Amino acid sequence: MHVAIIGGGMAGLSAAATLAEQGIQTTLFESGPHFGGRARSVAIEFNSQTFQVDNGQHILLGAYHETLKLLEKVGVQEKQAFLRLPLALNMISPRHKKTFKLANLNFLPHPLNQLFGFLCCKGLSYKERISVVMLIVKLKKNNYRLTIDTPLKDYLLDNHQSNQTIKFLWEPLCLAALNTPIESASSKVFLNVLRDAFNKGKNDSDFLIPKLDLSQILSTPIVRYLQANQSTVFNNKLVRSIKPIEHDFIKKGFEVATRLETHHFSHVIISTAARKLKDLTDDLPDLYSVTAQTETYDYQPIYTVYLQYPNHITLPQPMLGLVDLTSQWVFDRGQLCGQQGLMAVVISSKGNHQKLTQDMLALKVAQELHQAFPHLTKPLWHKVIAEKRATFSCTVNLPRPNNVTPYPNLFLAGDYTYADYPATIEGAVRSGIACANLIVK
Repeated sequence: MHVAIIGGGMAGLSAAATLAEQGIQTTLFESGPHFGGRARSVAIEFNSQTFQVDNGQHILLGAYHETLKLLEKVGVQEKQAFLRLPLALNMISPRHKKTFKLANLNFLPHPLNQLFGFLCCKGLSYKERISVVMLIVKLKKNNYRLTIDTPLKDYLLDNHQSNQTIKFLWEPLCLAALNTPIESASSKVFLNVLRDAFNKGKNDSDFLIPKLDLSQILSTPIVRYLQANQSTVFNNKLVRSIKPIEHDFIKKGFEVATRLETHHFSHVIISTAARKLKDLTDDLPDLYSVTAQTETYDYQPIYTVYLQYPNHITLPQPMLGLVDLTSQWVFDRGQLCGQQGLMAVVISSKGNHQKLTQDMLALKVAQELHQAFPHLTKPLWHKVIAEKRATFSCTVNLPRPNNVTPYPNLFLAGDYTYADYPATIEGAVRSGIACANLIVK
C-alpha cells in the first residue's frame, strides 16, 4: 500500500500523520513552498529587522480535541504553544461607550459555571440575560441540534434575543467561528460549534491562543514527524493530474503526474482547498458533480492588521473584542508571545474595508484603537495581511461533499468535507483523520 496525499494544509498533514503512525507508506505533495495552508507564519521586514507573524491571528477552542491530540502526537506541548484562557469575552463599543463582559464561573461545576456566567454577565439587562440563559437551556435540552436550518440572526430573533445581545454576544461569536455574516450564517453549524464548546467538559469552552508562530506549532513539527516515520514529503511540487489505472478491467490504483514525473499509488487523498478541486478532476469525470457543488461556494476574507507600538504599550487583556467598528478583535502579542508592543487586529467577513488601500486600512484601524484605548500612541509601523478567500461562506444548507468518492480508494479531505463544522483547523484535522481511517480499516 502506498498513499498519495495531495495538498499540505492541515487536512493533508493530519491524514499523513495518522497513516504514518500506522506504518503505511505515504507521499505528500504540496504545490507551494510552505506547509500548513492558511495556518502558517510569515516573515516581515522593518528597519533591517525580521518579525515572524502569522498570516492570520488564529484561536483554537478547548473542544478542538483532535487537533490537540495530533499536536501531542508530534511532540508539541500545549503549555509552551498556547495560552489557555477560560471563556472570557470583553467587548467594547467606544462609539457608544458601552462594554460587555462574560466569563465562566469556573469555581462552579459544569454546566452551572456557564449558566451562571451568562446570568452574571455585564452589559445586558436582567431580561436580556434571562433570555440568553433560557436559550442555552433550550439548546442543551435539544443537544444543540436543529431539524431545519435557518439564518442565524433569524433563529436568534425567533428565540427572543435582543439586538443588543446579538451585537455584543452572538454576532462576535458567529464571526469568530464561521467567518460568515450573521444574516446568512448557518444556525445548524453554529450550534454544532457551541455544542462542542458548551455541552461537554468544563475546559472545552477555553480559548487557546498561540504563543508561538503557527508554523512552529503546526506544520513544522508535523512534517518533522512524517520525515521521522519514513514518509516522503515534497513542497513546490504541483500535481497536474490524477488518472485511475485499470488493467483487464481491474482497478490498479492511480497515476499521479507532476511536471517532470509520474508516480503510481494504491490510494489517493485529495486535500486541496475546495476551489482547487476542479484543477485535478479532468481525468476523474465521476467527480464532476462534486466540483459543480464546490464551484458554487462563496468565500469570505480575513484581514489581519499588525501595528507595532513602543515596547512599553500593552492592552488591559491579551484579547479584546470591538463593536460598531471596522476592527473586530485585537490581540496583544506582547502578552501572548513576547512581541512587545505588537498588536494584531482581525477583521472578518466582507465589508467596506476591502475598498481601502492597505495603508488607509491600517490608518483607520490605528484610529479605532486609539478611540478604544486612548493611551495608544502613533504606531511605528504596520503590516496588513489579506486572505481574500480565507474561508468558504458557511451559509444555510450549503452542500458539502463527504470523504468518500465514486472512485474506490480515492478520498477527499479538507474543512469543506466536514459538514458539522465551518472552515476551521479542527474541521480540517477531523476530515484528514477520517480519510486516513477509511484507508486503515
